Amino acid sequence: MASSEKLNTHQKALEINLDKTSYGSFAEIGAGQEVARWFLVVGGASGTVAKSISAYDKEVSDDLYGAGARYVSKERLEAMLENEWGQLIKQLNASRGSTTRFFSFVDTVSARNYAGTNEPHGWMGVRFQSQAGGQPNEIVFHINMRDASNPLEQEAIGILGVNLIYAVFYQLQAKESFLQSVAEGVGKRIEIDYVDVHGPAFDGWDQRAILAQLVRAGLAEAVCFPCKGCLPVPPADVLHKKAVLLAPGSFGHVDPAHAAIHEEMLASGVRRLREELDEKDAALAGFFCLSAMPLSETDPPPEIADLLARIDALHAHGSDVLLFRERELYSMTALVNRYTRERVRFVIGLSLLVRVWEYRYSMLAGSFLEALSRLLAQNVRIYAYPMSAADLRQSMQNVSAIGWQWTDTNGWVSATQLRPAPPLLHLYEYLLASNFLVPMEIPTPAVAGV
Repeated sequence: MASSEKLNTHQKALEINLDKTSYGSFAEIGAGQEVARWFLVVGGASGTVAKSISAYDKEVSDDLYGAGARYVSKERLEAMLENEWGQLIKQLNASRGSTTRFFSFVDTVSARNYAGTNEPHGWMGVRFQSQAGGQPNEIVFHINMRDASNPLEQEAIGILGVNLIYAVFYQLQAKESFLQSVAEGVGKRIEIDYVDVHGPAFDGWDQRAILAQLVRAGLAEAVCFPCKGCLPVPPADVLHKKAVLLAPGSFGHVDPAHAAIHEEMLASGVRRLREELDEKDAALAGFFCLSAMPLSETDPPPEIADLLARIDALHAHGSDVLLFRERELYSMTALVNRYTRERVRFVIGLSLLVRVWEYRYSMLAGSFLEALSRLLAQNVRIYAYPMSAADLRQSMQNVSAIGWQWTDTNGWVSATQLRPAPPLLHLYEYLLASNFLVPMEIPTPAVAGV
């Protein structure tokens, strides 16, 4: 039985080694055998380590786990888990199966290269039994490494791996704090932006709630919820080398009228970005974007159930959704620009445009000007989608915005008809004139009159 005392990595590895009921194998590719090393050096390794392997050579790796999959991918990780688990059970189940909780730990990692030109990331997982002879369970992570050097990344991987093995054996009952336990000591060094769980040990765990919790707990900058019927994937898989259209909002209104406007806003943004691209068949992805932070600093953060309900409403139109930790637009593009050098565009309603202008950005020394410079330095333009005058008036009241003026056309207001009070008016006019802020046309009567 694990102690309730907070343990360091050495103590966790040693406790597992001294637990006679747990026994398993380690297979690590790409960043040394940093997880297995902990169990080998703390003492009592013969009580835990059945095998440790590192198949660096591609031909060796293909011979063990099969060819065809990328070496740092979920497919390769699953092949590793299947091979290692099958071999472990075949060799040891007859002699130890009645008294042993078997596990197979695997990772495949692309750590920082010598030139520092790659995006360090990897996959990590463990298949395990909760009790001797029990059905296997499985948990898989996708990770991004944020340390500045390869040795530090390897160190962090070792800590994370020990945390994971310790957590699946001793901390599964604490579902609410499980992810924080896994990331203990490396929360600022390793980002976990995807989790997949299977098996009886995870009965009652909601896969989508786990992803949302990664963002709420500060373990991920963003997670991806593909359209309804599609399996979740890490953000990198949907953003890599693509032109990206982001449609951020709170999406608190889920009625049919607002849903139709949201759908047309995203579609209009995608069409506009497609017109910009030199190659009309270039890869392009459009996303609705939510933030796990409240609209106002004085409000509590939205509950996970509320966030999932909004995501479901957006999925009803077949749309992919990115859930971000932060609400600032420049934070969203910073994440996207990790994975693409193509154009990044926002399409936002005028109510969000007003919020961007009215927000104080107190965390930045340069306030609004610094926020705007961060945003527009990232190959970004903002498509401003029109809004009904009635909704705009209500949004102005919600954020206590004063000094804004506008005219309307058939009850709708475009970005060219909206004006903040001076001196922000001069900056607003500059952004319009320089095409950083791109007005979109008032929607057709069929959409506007929904």
